[in-house]
Amino acid sequence: MHLDPALLQSLAEKVGTPFWLYDAATLRQRISEIQLITSDGLQARFAMKSCPATKVLSEMQQAGVWIDAVSGNEMLRALHAGHASGHNPPVILYTSDVFRDNALEVVLQQGILPNIGSPGMIAQLEAAGYKGDVSIRVNPGFGHGHVNSCDTGGPSSKHGVWFGDLAETAKKITDAGMRTVMLHSHIGSGPRFQELHDNLERLADEFAALLPLFPDIQAVSLGGGIPHNYRDPADQIPLEPLRALFARCREKLCNAAGRPLRVEIEPGRYFVASSCVLVTRVAEVKATQTNEKGQGATFAMVDAGFVDLVRPAMYGSYHGIEVVPQDGGARESGWVVVAGPLCESGDVFTRDDAELLNPRHLPMPISGDLLVLRDAGAYGYAMSSNYNSIGKAPQVWLEPDGRMELISRRETLEDLLKAEVSEVL
Repeated sequence: MHLDPALLQSLAEKVGTPFWLYDAATLRQRISEIQLITSDGLQARFAMKSCPATKVLSEMQQAGVWIDAVSGNEMLRALHAGHASGHNPPVILYTSDVFRDNALEVVLQQGILPNIGSPGMIAQLEAAGYKGDVSIRVNPGFGHGHVNSCDTGGPSSKHGVWFGDLAETAKKITDAGMRTVMLHSHIGSGPRFQELHDNLERLADEFAALLPLFPDIQAVSLGGGIPHNYRDPADQIPLEPLRALFARCREKLCNAAGRPLRVEIEPGRYFVASSCVLVTRVAEVKATQTNEKGQGATFAMVDAGFVDLVRPAMYGSYHGIEVVPQDGGARESGWVVVAGPLCESGDVFTRDDAELLNPRHLPMPISGDLLVLRDAGAYGYAMSSNYNSIGKAPQVWLEPDGRMELISRRETLEDLLKAEVSEVL
Protein backbone atom coordinates (compact mmCIF):
# COMPACT_ATOMS: atom_id res chain seq x y z
CA MET A 1 0.00 0.00 0.00
CA HIS A 2 1.78 3.12 -1.26
CA LEU A 3 1.09 6.19 0.84
CA ASP A 4 1.33 9.67 -0.64
CA PRO A 5 2.36 12.15 2.09
CA ALA A 6 0.41 14.96 0.40
CA LEU A 7 -2.71 12.79 0.32
CA LEU A 8 -2.36 11.96 4.01
CA GLN A 9 -1.90 15.61 4.95
CA SER A 10 -4.93 16.57 2.86
CA LEU A 11 -7.10 13.90 4.44
CA ALA A 12 -5.95 14.88 7.92
CA GLU A 13 -7.12 18.44 7.22
CA LYS A 14 -10.50 17.22 5.91
CA VAL A 15 -11.46 14.57 8.48
CA GLY A 16 -9.11 15.24 11.38
CA THR A 17 -6.88 12.75 13.13
CA PRO A 18 -6.78 9.95 13.90
CA PHE A 19 -8.45 8.31 10.90
CA TRP A 20 -8.48 4.95 9.14
CA LEU A 21 -7.55 4.70 5.47
CA TYR A 22 -8.53 1.64 3.39
CA ASP A 23 -6.86 0.96 0.06
CA ALA A 24 -9.33 -0.78 -2.27
CA ALA A 25 -6.57 -2.00 -4.60
CA THR A 26 -4.71 -3.78 -1.79
CA LEU A 27 -7.88 -5.45 -0.53
CA ARG A 28 -8.84 -6.63 -4.02
CA GLN A 29 -5.32 -7.95 -4.59
CA ARG A 30 -5.51 -10.06 -1.44
CA ILE A 31 -8.95 -11.39 -2.43
CA SER A 32 -7.66 -12.31 -5.90
CA GLU A 33 -4.66 -14.12 -4.39
CA ILE A 34 -7.02 -16.34 -2.39
CA GLN A 35 -9.20 -16.93 -5.45
CA LEU A 36 -6.13 -18.15 -7.36
CA ILE A 37 -5.50 -20.96 -4.87
CA THR A 38 -9.09 -22.17 -4.78
CA SER A 39 -10.53 -24.70 -7.19
CA ASP A 40 -13.83 -26.45 -7.84
CA GLY A 41 -15.32 -27.66 -4.61
CA LEU A 42 -13.28 -25.25 -2.46
CA GLN A 43 -14.92 -22.19 -0.92
CA ALA A 44 -13.33 -19.30 0.98
CA ARG A 45 -15.07 -17.57 3.89
CA PHE A 46 -14.29 -14.22 5.48
CA ALA A 47 -14.45 -13.98 9.28
CA MET A 48 -16.18 -10.62 9.25
CA LYS A 49 -15.41 -9.94 12.91
CA SER A 50 -11.96 -8.82 11.78
CA CYS A 51 -13.27 -5.99 9.60
CA PRO A 52 -17.07 -5.60 9.35
CA ALA A 53 -17.25 -2.36 7.33
CA THR A 54 -20.05 -2.54 4.77
CA LYS A 55 -17.63 -1.56 1.98
CA VAL A 56 -15.37 -4.51 2.84
CA LEU A 57 -18.30 -6.93 3.11
CA SER A 58 -19.59 -5.74 -0.27
CA GLU A 59 -16.19 -6.41 -1.86
CA MET A 60 -16.33 -9.94 -0.48
CA GLN A 61 -19.84 -10.43 -1.82
CA GLN A 62 -18.87 -9.26 -5.29
CA ALA A 63 -15.89 -11.63 -5.30
CA GLY A 64 -17.96 -14.65 -4.20
CA VAL A 65 -16.35 -14.90 -0.76
CA TRP A 66 -18.80 -16.24 1.84
CA ILE A 67 -19.16 -14.97 5.41
CA ASP A 68 -18.51 -16.36 8.85
CA ALA A 69 -20.55 -14.34 11.37
CA VAL A 70 -20.36 -14.63 15.14
CA SER A 71 -23.33 -12.58 16.37
CA GLY A 72 -26.88 -11.74 15.44
CA ASN A 73 -25.90 -8.25 14.34
CA GLU A 74 -23.01 -9.57 12.26
CA MET A 75 -25.47 -11.77 10.36
CA LEU A 76 -27.70 -8.74 9.80
CA ARG A 77 -24.73 -6.63 8.69
CA ALA A 78 -23.75 -9.30 6.16
CA LEU A 79 -27.31 -9.33 4.82
CA HIS A 80 -27.26 -5.52 4.65
CA ALA A 81 -24.09 -5.72 2.54
CA GLY A 82 -25.79 -8.01 0.01
CA HIS A 83 -24.89 -11.51 1.17
CA ALA A 84 -27.66 -14.07 0.75
CA SER A 85 -29.57 -15.82 3.50
CA GLY A 86 -30.57 -19.48 3.46
CA HIS A 87 -28.83 -22.86 3.53
CA ASN A 88 -28.58 -23.59 -0.19
CA PRO A 89 -25.84 -22.55 -0.26
CA PRO A 90 -25.04 -21.33 3.28
CA VAL A 91 -23.42 -18.07 2.22
CA ILE A 92 -23.61 -16.81 5.81
CA LEU A 93 -22.54 -19.19 8.57
CA TYR A 94 -23.27 -18.36 12.20
CA THR A 95 -20.44 -19.64 14.40
CA SER A 96 -20.72 -19.40 18.17
CA ASP A 97 -20.44 -21.22 21.46
CA VAL A 98 -23.34 -19.27 23.01
CA PHE A 99 -26.52 -17.76 21.59
CA ARG A 100 -26.56 -14.11 22.72
CA ASP A 101 -28.96 -11.22 22.18
CA ASN A 102 -30.77 -11.62 18.85
CA ALA A 103 -28.56 -14.41 17.43
CA LEU A 104 -31.06 -17.27 17.73
CA GLU A 105 -33.85 -15.07 16.40
CA VAL A 106 -31.83 -14.11 13.33
CA VAL A 107 -30.85 -17.73 12.65
CA LEU A 108 -34.52 -18.72 12.73
CA GLN A 109 -35.94 -15.78 10.80
CA GLN A 110 -33.26 -15.49 8.12
CA GLY A 111 -32.52 -19.17 7.59
CA ILE A 112 -28.85 -18.95 8.57
CA LEU A 113 -26.92 -22.21 9.09
CA PRO A 114 -25.90 -22.43 12.77
CA ASN A 115 -22.40 -23.70 13.47
CA ILE A 116 -22.72 -24.86 17.07
CA GLY A 117 -19.73 -24.82 19.38
CA SER A 118 -21.42 -26.11 22.55
CA PRO A 119 -23.75 -29.13 22.85
CA GLY A 120 -26.24 -27.09 24.89
CA MET A 121 -27.07 -25.05 21.80
CA ILE A 122 -28.88 -28.09 20.38
CA ALA A 123 -31.47 -27.96 23.15
CA GLN A 124 -31.95 -24.24 22.60
CA LEU A 125 -32.55 -24.75 18.88
CA GLU A 126 -34.96 -27.60 19.61
CA ALA A 127 -36.87 -25.53 22.18
CA ALA A 128 -37.25 -22.80 19.55
CA GLY A 129 -38.84 -25.31 17.16
CA TYR A 130 -35.85 -25.54 14.82
CA LYS A 131 -35.76 -28.70 12.68
CA GLY A 132 -33.23 -27.65 10.07
CA ASP A 133 -29.60 -28.43 9.35
CA VAL A 134 -26.67 -27.63 11.61
CA SER A 135 -22.91 -27.50 11.45
CA ILE A 136 -20.67 -28.54 14.35
CA ARG A 137 -17.56 -26.63 15.32
CA VAL A 138 -15.08 -29.24 16.50
CA ASN A 139 -12.25 -28.78 18.96
CA PRO A 140 -9.85 -31.40 17.59
CA GLY A 141 -7.51 -31.20 20.57
CA PHE A 142 -4.77 -29.16 18.90
CA GLY A 143 -4.33 -25.68 17.49
CA HIS A 144 -2.23 -22.54 17.46
CA GLY A 145 -2.82 -18.80 17.71
CA HIS A 146 -0.47 -15.89 17.11
CA VAL A 147 -0.21 -15.75 20.92
CA ASN A 148 -1.22 -18.39 23.47
CA SER A 149 -4.35 -16.50 24.49
CA CYS A 150 -5.60 -16.83 20.90
CA ASP A 151 -5.34 -20.61 20.63
CA THR A 152 -8.49 -21.80 18.86
CA GLY A 153 -8.01 -25.53 19.45
CA GLY A 154 -6.72 -27.71 22.25
CA PRO A 155 -7.49 -28.20 25.95
CA SER A 156 -7.09 -24.49 26.74
CA SER A 157 -9.54 -23.36 24.03
CA LYS A 158 -13.15 -22.55 24.86
CA HIS A 159 -14.18 -23.02 21.23
CA GLY A 160 -16.06 -25.98 19.81
CA VAL A 161 -17.26 -29.43 20.81
CA TRP A 162 -14.43 -31.58 22.16
CA PHE A 163 -13.65 -34.30 19.62
CA GLY A 164 -14.29 -37.02 22.18
CA ASP A 165 -17.87 -35.80 22.61
CA LEU A 166 -18.76 -35.80 18.92
CA ALA A 167 -20.56 -39.15 18.82
CA GLU A 168 -22.83 -38.12 21.70
CA THR A 169 -23.39 -34.69 20.13
CA ALA A 170 -24.26 -36.25 16.77
CA LYS A 171 -26.88 -38.42 18.48
CA LYS A 172 -28.41 -35.41 20.24
CA ILE A 173 -28.72 -33.62 16.91
CA THR A 174 -30.41 -36.61 15.27
CA ASP A 175 -32.75 -37.13 18.24
CA ALA A 176 -33.77 -33.47 17.99
CA GLY A 177 -34.84 -33.99 14.36
CA MET A 178 -31.95 -32.11 12.81
CA ARG A 179 -29.17 -33.08 10.39
CA THR A 180 -25.46 -32.42 10.67
CA VAL A 181 -24.45 -31.17 7.22
CA MET A 182 -21.09 -29.61 7.99
CA LEU A 183 -18.07 -30.10 10.24
CA HIS A 184 -15.95 -27.08 11.05
CA SER A 185 -12.76 -26.38 12.92
CA HIS A 186 -10.45 -23.42 13.23
CA ILE A 187 -7.08 -24.45 14.59
CA GLY A 188 -5.13 -21.31 13.75
CA SER A 189 -2.01 -21.31 11.68
CA GLY A 190 0.98 -20.12 13.62
CA PRO A 191 3.52 -17.91 11.95
CA ARG A 192 5.19 -20.39 9.60
CA PHE A 193 4.14 -22.16 6.43
CA GLN A 194 5.19 -25.62 7.57
CA GLU A 195 3.12 -25.37 10.72
CA LEU A 196 0.08 -24.28 8.71
CA HIS A 197 0.68 -27.13 6.24
CA ASP A 198 1.07 -29.76 8.95
CA ASN A 199 -1.95 -28.59 10.94
CA LEU A 200 -4.20 -28.66 7.87
CA GLU A 201 -3.00 -32.14 6.85
CA ARG A 202 -3.60 -33.44 10.37
CA LEU A 203 -7.04 -31.86 10.57
CA ALA A 204 -8.07 -33.35 7.20
CA ASP A 205 -6.97 -36.80 8.42
CA GLU A 206 -8.96 -36.47 11.63
CA PHE A 207 -12.08 -35.23 9.85
CA ALA A 208 -11.82 -38.11 7.34
CA ALA A 209 -11.87 -40.54 10.26
CA LEU A 210 -14.94 -38.84 11.74
CA LEU A 211 -17.07 -38.74 8.59
CA PRO A 212 -18.70 -42.17 9.14
CA LEU A 213 -20.47 -40.64 12.16
CA PHE A 214 -22.17 -38.10 9.90
CA PRO A 215 -23.98 -39.61 6.90
CA ASP A 216 -25.56 -36.28 5.88
CA ILE A 217 -22.34 -34.27 5.68
CA GLN A 218 -22.16 -31.90 2.71
CA ALA A 219 -19.14 -29.80 3.66
CA VAL A 220 -16.02 -29.70 5.82
CA SER A 221 -14.31 -26.48 6.89
CA LEU A 222 -10.59 -26.68 7.54
CA GLY A 223 -10.64 -23.19 8.98
CA GLY A 224 -7.33 -21.40 8.74
CA GLY A 225 -6.16 -18.85 8.70
CA ILE A 226 -3.32 -17.85 6.46
CA PRO A 227 -0.96 -15.69 8.54
CA HIS A 228 0.12 -12.16 7.70
CA ASN A 229 3.71 -11.09 8.34
CA TYR A 230 3.42 -7.80 10.22
CA ARG A 231 7.15 -7.32 10.71
CA ASP A 232 8.07 -7.77 7.05
CA PRO A 233 4.98 -7.29 4.84
CA ALA A 234 7.09 -8.03 1.73
CA ASP A 235 7.84 -11.54 3.04
CA GLN A 236 4.48 -13.30 3.09
CA ILE A 237 3.69 -17.00 3.29
CA PRO A 238 3.82 -18.68 -0.15
CA LEU A 239 0.28 -19.30 -1.34
CA GLU A 240 0.84 -21.44 -4.42
CA PRO A 241 1.77 -24.61 -2.44
CA LEU A 242 -1.54 -24.28 -0.60
CA ARG A 243 -3.47 -24.92 -3.82
CA ALA A 244 -2.13 -28.47 -4.01
CA LEU A 245 -2.56 -28.97 -0.26
CA PHE A 246 -6.23 -27.97 -0.31
CA ALA A 247 -6.85 -30.16 -3.36
CA ARG A 248 -5.28 -33.16 -1.58
CA CYS A 249 -7.31 -32.52 1.55
CA ARG A 250 -10.52 -32.34 -0.43
CA GLU A 251 -9.72 -35.55 -2.32
CA LYS A 252 -9.05 -37.32 0.98
CA LEU A 253 -12.32 -36.10 2.51
CA CYS A 254 -14.40 -36.93 -0.57
CA ASN A 255 -12.95 -40.42 -0.68
CA ALA A 256 -13.73 -40.93 3.00
CA ALA A 257 -17.32 -39.75 2.48
CA GLY A 258 -17.77 -41.67 -0.74
CA ARG A 259 -19.20 -38.60 -2.51
CA PRO A 260 -18.22 -35.04 -3.44
CA LEU A 261 -17.95 -32.63 -0.52
CA ARG A 262 -17.45 -28.89 -0.37
CA VAL A 263 -14.28 -27.96 1.48
CA GLU A 264 -14.07 -24.52 3.05
CA ILE A 265 -11.15 -22.40 4.21
CA GLU A 266 -10.99 -19.19 6.24
CA PRO A 267 -7.92 -17.16 5.23
CA GLY A 268 -8.60 -14.89 8.20
CA ARG A 269 -6.59 -11.71 8.59
CA TYR A 270 -4.79 -12.37 5.29
CA PHE A 271 -7.73 -10.83 3.44
CA VAL A 272 -7.70 -7.44 5.16
CA ALA A 273 -4.62 -6.87 7.35
CA SER A 274 -2.58 -5.01 4.75
CA SER A 275 -5.48 -3.03 3.30
CA CYS A 276 -5.79 -0.41 6.03
CA VAL A 277 -3.62 2.01 8.00
CA LEU A 278 -4.29 4.17 11.04
CA VAL A 279 -3.12 7.74 10.60
CA THR A 280 -2.45 9.80 13.74
CA ARG A 281 -0.83 13.14 14.52
CA VAL A 282 2.07 13.83 16.87
CA ALA A 283 1.00 16.22 19.61
CA GLU A 284 4.35 16.45 21.38
CA VAL A 285 7.69 14.73 21.87
CA LYS A 286 8.91 14.50 25.45
CA ALA A 287 11.42 12.47 27.42
CA THR A 288 12.08 10.83 30.77
CA GLN A 289 15.53 10.41 32.27
CA THR A 290 17.34 7.29 33.41
CA ASN A 291 17.35 6.74 37.17
CA GLU A 292 17.52 3.90 39.69
CA LYS A 293 14.14 2.58 38.47
CA GLY A 294 15.03 2.18 34.83
CA GLN A 295 16.04 3.51 31.44
CA GLY A 296 14.74 6.85 30.24
CA ALA A 297 12.77 7.08 27.00
CA THR A 298 11.70 9.52 24.31
CA PHE A 299 7.92 9.54 23.90
CA ALA A 300 6.15 10.63 20.72
CA MET A 301 2.69 11.47 22.05
CA VAL A 302 0.04 10.94 19.38
CA ASP A 303 -3.72 11.46 19.29
CA ALA A 304 -4.53 7.79 18.55
CA GLY A 305 -4.69 5.30 21.40
CA PHE A 306 -5.77 1.79 22.19
CA VAL A 307 -9.36 2.95 21.83
CA ASP A 308 -8.45 2.96 18.13
CA LEU A 309 -5.94 0.10 17.74
CA VAL A 310 -5.89 -2.20 20.76
CA ARG A 311 -3.73 -5.05 19.46
CA PRO A 312 -0.38 -3.70 20.74
CA ALA A 313 -1.81 -3.11 24.22
CA MET A 314 -3.69 -6.42 24.30
CA TYR A 315 -1.14 -8.76 22.72
CA GLY A 316 2.06 -6.79 22.33
CA SER A 317 1.38 -6.99 18.59
CA TYR A 318 3.76 -5.34 16.15
CA HIS A 319 2.63 -2.78 13.58
CA GLY A 320 5.03 -1.01 11.26
CA ILE A 321 5.22 2.74 11.94
CA GLU A 322 6.16 5.48 9.49
CA VAL A 323 6.78 9.15 10.16
CA VAL A 324 5.29 11.64 7.67
CA PRO A 325 7.06 14.97 8.33
CA GLN A 326 4.76 17.94 7.95
CA ASP A 327 7.43 19.85 6.05
CA GLY A 328 8.48 16.89 3.90
CA GLY A 329 12.05 17.21 5.12
CA ALA A 330 14.48 14.53 6.23
CA ARG A 331 14.91 13.77 9.92
CA GLU A 332 17.67 12.22 11.95
CA SER A 333 16.67 8.85 13.40
CA GLY A 334 16.43 7.87 17.03
CA TRP A 335 14.76 5.46 19.43
CA VAL A 336 11.16 6.45 20.08
CA VAL A 337 8.27 5.11 22.16
CA VAL A 338 4.93 5.91 20.47
CA ALA A 339 2.20 6.51 23.06
CA GLY A 340 -1.40 7.68 23.01
CA PRO A 341 -3.66 10.12 24.88
CA LEU A 342 -5.57 7.74 27.13
CA CYS A 343 -5.48 7.83 30.91
CA GLU A 344 -3.80 4.42 30.94
CA SER A 345 -0.10 3.62 31.31
CA GLY A 346 -0.55 0.77 28.83
CA ASP A 347 -1.61 3.12 26.04
CA VAL A 348 1.58 2.47 24.08
CA PHE A 349 1.92 1.24 20.49
CA THR A 350 5.57 0.19 20.79
CA ARG A 351 5.61 -2.56 23.39
CA ASP A 352 6.37 -6.26 23.39
CA ASP A 353 4.33 -9.29 24.47
CA ALA A 354 5.82 -9.02 27.98
CA GLU A 355 4.17 -5.58 28.25
CA LEU A 356 7.54 -3.82 28.25
CA LEU A 357 8.38 -0.67 26.32
CA ASN A 358 10.00 -1.53 23.01
CA PRO A 359 11.29 1.71 21.44
CA ARG A 360 11.26 1.85 17.65
CA HIS A 361 14.12 3.28 15.56
CA LEU A 362 12.35 6.01 13.56
CA PRO A 363 13.01 9.38 11.98
CA MET A 364 12.64 11.64 15.02
CA PRO A 365 9.14 13.16 14.82
CA ILE A 366 8.16 16.62 15.95
CA SER A 367 4.84 18.14 16.94
CA GLY A 368 2.47 18.27 13.94
CA ASP A 369 3.95 15.34 12.03
CA LEU A 370 1.74 12.45 11.01
CA LEU A 371 2.48 8.87 12.02
CA VAL A 372 1.14 5.90 10.06
CA LEU A 373 0.49 2.57 11.77
CA ARG A 374 0.60 -0.08 9.07
CA ASP A 375 -1.33 -3.31 8.52
CA ALA A 376 -4.26 -2.30 10.73
CA GLY A 377 -7.11 -3.72 8.65
CA ALA A 378 -7.64 -6.86 10.74
CA TYR A 379 -9.02 -6.24 14.23
CA GLY A 380 -8.30 -2.53 13.98
CA TYR A 381 -11.49 -0.51 13.72
CA ALA A 382 -13.42 -3.68 14.53
CA MET A 383 -11.98 -3.78 18.08
CA SER A 384 -11.97 -0.04 18.69
CA SER A 385 -13.95 1.24 21.65
CA ASN A 386 -15.38 4.30 23.37
CA TYR A 387 -13.18 4.09 26.45
CA ASN A 388 -12.61 7.52 28.01
CA SER A 389 -15.83 8.53 26.14
CA ILE A 390 -13.86 8.96 22.94
CA GLY A 391 -15.77 8.62 19.66
CA LYS A 392 -14.55 6.10 17.10
CA ALA A 393 -12.34 7.58 14.39
CA PRO A 394 -13.65 7.98 10.82
CA GLN A 395 -12.95 5.48 8.06
CA VAL A 396 -11.91 6.60 4.57
CA TRP A 397 -11.98 4.45 1.42
CA LEU A 398 -9.44 5.07 -1.38
CA GLU A 399 -10.00 3.80 -4.94
CA PRO A 400 -7.12 3.17 -7.39
CA ASP A 401 -8.12 6.20 -9.47
CA GLY A 402 -7.78 8.48 -6.45
CA ARG A 403 -11.46 8.76 -5.60
CA MET A 404 -12.04 8.87 -1.86
CA GLU A 405 -15.14 8.23 0.20
CA LEU A 406 -15.89 8.71 3.87
CA ILE A 407 -17.46 5.38 4.87
CA SER A 408 -18.00 6.16 8.55
CA ARG A 409 -17.83 9.54 10.27
CA ARG A 410 -16.20 10.41 13.57
CA GLU A 411 -18.52 9.55 16.45
CA THR A 412 -19.85 12.38 18.59
CA LEU A 413 -21.03 12.61 22.18
CA GLU A 414 -24.57 12.25 20.88
CA ASP A 415 -23.64 8.87 19.41
CA LEU A 416 -22.23 7.76 22.76
CA LEU A 417 -25.29 8.90 24.71
CA LYS A 418 -27.84 7.52 22.26
CA ALA A 419 -28.31 4.22 24.09
CA GLU A 420 -28.62 5.75 27.55
CA VAL A 421 -32.14 5.82 29.02
CA SER A 422 -33.93 6.38 32.29
CA GLU A 423 -36.63 3.71 32.38
CA VAL A 424 -38.28 2.32 35.46
CA LEU A 425 -38.15 -1.49 35.51
